[in-house]
Amino acid sequence: MLKKLKAPLAILAELSHRCPLSCAYCSNPVELVEKNKELDTDDWLRVIDEAADLGIHQIHFSGGEPTARKDLEQMVEHAHKRKLYTNLITSAVLLSRERLEKLKKLGLEHVQVSFQDSEKENANRIGNFKGGHEKKLEVAKWVRELGMPLTINAVMHRQNLHHLEDMIKMSVDLDADRLEVANVQYYGWALKNRAAFMPTKDQLESSMEIVEKARKDLKGILVIDYVLPDYYAKRPKSCMGGWGRQFLNISPEGKVLPCHAAETIKSFNFDNVKDKSLAWIWENSEPFNKFRGTDWMPSPCKTCDRREIDWGGCRCQALALTGDIGAVDPTCEFSPLHEKIFGSATEESSSEAPEFIYRLLSNKEVEPVKK
Repeated sequence: MLKKLKAPLAILAELSHRCPLSCAYCSNPVELVEKNKELDTDDWLRVIDEAADLGIHQIHFSGGEPTARKDLEQMVEHAHKRKLYTNLITSAVLLSRERLEKLKKLGLEHVQVSFQDSEKENANRIGNFKGGHEKKLEVAKWVRELGMPLTINAVMHRQNLHHLEDMIKMSVDLDADRLEVANVQYYGWALKNRAAFMPTKDQLESSMEIVEKARKDLKGILVIDYVLPDYYAKRPKSCMGGWGRQFLNISPEGKVLPCHAAETIKSFNFDNVKDKSLAWIWENSEPFNKFRGTDWMPSPCKTCDRREIDWGGCRCQALALTGDIGAVDPTCEFSPLHEKIFGSATEESSSEAPEFIYRLLSNKEVEPVKK
C-alpha cells in the first residue's frame, strides 16, 4: 500500500526546447516541442501558483534554454513572491549582464551554468556553438559578482574526462559553490551517440580517484557531486529520488512528468496542466502512480533490501535497454542483462570514437532576449 503522499520537493520547469547549442548528448526528447506549442505566460504563472499551493519549495527554470523566453522575468518574480526558491539552469550564451542583474532583482536566487569542457575548442565542438565557452566563463563571473550562488554543471564523457582536473580547477577559479560532475546518461538523443561518449574503465577509475581527492582537498571550498555512469554501476541509482516521490517535471507544452526523460515512454498518456490541476495530477495521474512505492516491482527487486533506497532504479532506462518498462533496471548486477550491457560499454569504449550525430534543430537560431 502507498503511504499518504507528501508534496514534491521541487518542480523542474522546462520552459522551452529552443536552444542555440546542439549538444550531441542533449537530454531533451528526440521530438522537440515547437515554440508555438509552448505554454503561454498565464499558464506558467498559474502553474507557479499551483506549485506553491501544493507545498513545493523549489522551482528550477530549465529547457532547452530558458532564457529564450521573453517572459522569464515575470515567472521568476512571481515564483519569488510565492516564496519558491528560484534557480536558473542555463547554457548562459544568450544572457547579458543587464538581464542577469534584472533577474536577480526580481528574485532569482541561484544559477547553474553548463560547461562542455574546460578547454574552449573542445567545449565549442561538443556544444556545436562557436564562442560558447568564452561566454559561459563571462556569465559565471557575473553571477558571482552579483552575489548569487553558482553551480557548474560539467557533463563528462570519454571525450573530456581527461580534463576533469582542469574542470575542477576552473570551478574553483570561478568561485563556484558547487560542481556537478555528471557522466552522460544514455536516454533520448544521447543514446544515438553512446559509442562516442562511453568512457573506458580506466577513465572511470581515474575520474573517481580525482573526485575523491578533490573532495578532501577542497572541503569547505567546493562541493562536488559525482554521478557514476550507469553502465559501470552494480546497483541502480535512485532516479529522481524514486518515481513520483520527490520531483515533477513540466514539459514546454505542459505535460507533467515524473522525470525529464519520461516522454520516451510512449505507452503513457501524461496529463497536461492545461487540463488538470497540478495537485490532481500529482495525486491521481495514472503514470505517476504506476511505479510509486514497491508493489509494482519484479523479482528480485521486491525482496531486495535496497528496494526503498533505489526504488527500482530507472524506468526509462529499463525500457530503452530491455524493451520492458517494468523490467529490472539493467544497471543492477542482478539483472539478467547486466553483463551484456556492461560488455557493450567495454566494447564501445575500446573502439575509436565515432563522429557526433548532432541534433539538427529547425529553431536552432535563437536570438538573445534584449532587455
